[in-house]
Amino acid sequence: MTTTSLTGWGRTNPSAADLLSVSRYEVPAAVKEAGPRGALVRGLGRSYGDAAQNGGGVVLRLSGSDAMLDADAGTVTVGAGTSLDDLLRVIVPRGFFVPVTPGTRFVTIGGAIASDIHGKNHHVDGSFGNHLLRMSLQLADGSVVELSRTDDPQLFWATIGGMGLTGAVLDATFTLLPIESSLMAVDTHRIADLDALFAAMSEGDDHCRYSVAWIDLVAKGRHLGRSVLTRGDHAARAQLSSKQLSDPYAYGPRQLVSVPPVVPAPGVLNHLTVSAFNEFWFRKAPRERLGELQSIASFFHPLDMIGSWNRLYGKPGLVQYQFVVPFGQEAAMRRIIERLSASSVASFLAVLKRFGAGNEAPLSFPQAGWTLALDMSAAGRGLDTLLHHLDELVLEAGGRTYFAKDAHTTPETIRRGYPRLAEWQQVRQRVDPHQVWQSDLGRRLLLAGD
Repeated sequence: MTTTSLTGWGRTNPSAADLLSVSRYEVPAAVKEAGPRGALVRGLGRSYGDAAQNGGGVVLRLSGSDAMLDADAGTVTVGAGTSLDDLLRVIVPRGFFVPVTPGTRFVTIGGAIASDIHGKNHHVDGSFGNHLLRMSLQLADGSVVELSRTDDPQLFWATIGGMGLTGAVLDATFTLLPIESSLMAVDTHRIADLDALFAAMSEGDDHCRYSVAWIDLVAKGRHLGRSVLTRGDHAARAQLSSKQLSDPYAYGPRQLVSVPPVVPAPGVLNHLTVSAFNEFWFRKAPRERLGELQSIASFFHPLDMIGSWNRLYGKPGLVQYQFVVPFGQEAAMRRIIERLSASSVASFLAVLKRFGAGNEAPLSFPQAGWTLALDMSAAGRGLDTLLHHLDELVLEAGGRTYFAKDAHTTPETIRRGYPRLAEWQQVRQRVDPHQVWQSDLGRRLLLAGD
């Protein structure tokens, strides 16, 4: 066991914990030795804030396992420490894809469950928990329970989106999506302004499985909300060339470049460079391009091609902020985008998606509506004030922010945004009355109660 300073992907708010790599069978002994600061399982550290940190306590890294694919049933059983990257390398050549993927494949199955990850297909397929059939959960008392929609459904749903605070997921079984190839058929549209974007996504998203819009948050006035809308689905065999048909499931994503460990202050990404990039990116996009074939990696995980891309923000790190507001609150979304555009804080990555209905998990983030995610330099002038102001606009519109991206918000904001928090707390109290499972995020937001 080694005392290690840990951060989230944003590289802010470090805390030191005793870090230990364990197999599933070693979890009970490691947890038993945890002191008053408790224990937490950490995946690959891609939560942006302090969700996978446990300062002064124990942090466990769970080893992965081989995937057991049931091709007939279209399901897979895999250890919670296994990454989506490792899983995709097994299932894509077999003609399957994960039901949900976020913007990186470097997340573990346990992390996918704890954060109830979502992707470009939420409006069609929902979040990861919607496809989960069962899981094994290590409880604080050392026992292991089997959970499903019928076996302790309250704990099942409390663990989905529960940020690792109900127990340690050991393995899980979930459904997969059958595919005809490893390529994506992609349509790209350049959109002039925010009203046109709302209309295009509202009218067309239901006809495609995947949809996301990159928004230029530096643009103002009549160009406010100008964007590039990208839609796609898994390419059918009939869309492939004869060369591509010779190996329709070819899959081998690669990292093309890596950011060096030290980037001079204030980092590569600042208001000037982001403004220039946004202008280039918008002009680079075609006015309309239909049916372009792209790889899975380039469509879903483009930033994974750049190793340690979070270092581009320099020593101060970055903050990602993601929220959702219900449909019918487009005026609120406009006010938020206007506030961002008028600020001195530039966002290199700003993506808008439409969510479908949420699931039964009390702490799952998605709800029917519009969600915007943005990356900003942690050194941005007035950033904290800006984000707290945005929190209030989001809450007034009936929305909420995402735990896996949070690095700044308050307990009161969470209580207003997650009205079922008390229900989740009751389940957690039942299975972990002594608060063995802890995290920096849980303590900061008082998730276990006051």
